[in-house]
Amino acid sequence: MRCQIDVDARRGGFGWRLVAPNGRAVAVSLTPYETHERCRAAFAELCRRQDQLGGGVQHSAQGGGWVWIVWDAGGRHVAGAARTYERHATCRSSYDRFRALLPELLEFGGELWGD
Repeated sequence: MRCQIDVDARRGGFGWRLVAPNGRAVAVSLTPYETHERCRAAFAELCRRQDQLGGGVQHSAQGGGWVWIVWDAGGRHVAGAARTYERHATCRSSYDRFRALLPELLEFGGELWGD
């Protein structure tokens, strides 16, 4: 796994993207951050506070599929599926894998970021 930070031209600021070893994006931030450093810190905070997060699967806003979303205690959407899924069960499985992976990502340290 690796985490990349991208410039979020659509919303302004920076956003993180979690990428699997096969190169596919697993999850993306749903909140833009003002700086690269703040974005990286927000991802670490997401991993540390994973037990305090809500989330679930819902229809895509564009219709025609399913997405998963993770929200913080204040209801702010902080992470989501990197793509739309055709089947609810596949989307749910992806969501469950991401939630199970969050605590493990803290152990990656700089390796996660390519440091």
